Amino acid sequence: MVTWNQHTRKKLRTTKLRHIWSPRMEQGPQRKGACTKIYITTPKKPNSAKRKVAKVKIWASKKWTIAYIPGCGHNLRQFSKVLLRGGRVPDLIGVKYHIMRMKEDFTIEEQFGRNQRRSKFGIKRRTK
Repeated sequence: MVTWNQHTRKKLRTTKLRHIWSPRMEQGPQRKGACTKIYITTPKKPNSAKRKVAKVKIWASKKWTIAYIPGCGHNLRQFSKVLLRGGRVPDLIGVKYHIMRMKEDFTIEEQFGRNQRRSKFGIKRRTK
């Protein structure tokens, strides 16, 4: 324990810095960017799949990042404009961001009808 005398002389106590989980967001909820490369990758050891990801250049900070393309089917090409949000993919290494559906150039709906979590995948509500 630091004594009061040591504390006033040397300023030994400092506040801990908060860990930033999505550093490319720069403390904002979303960021716009452009796709530069769209490719397929495979997940870590116990899982097996073909996951669609995109390399994105964020316009605000001029930095690059890798973002996950959620859902079933996409219409993204090189130089497509996209909107990024935070949220990592646990079994893909280095993927800390998601691309938002139905924003900018990512306008295609999922290829099958969803009822649960449909707003996350850009699907309109069913009318009875």
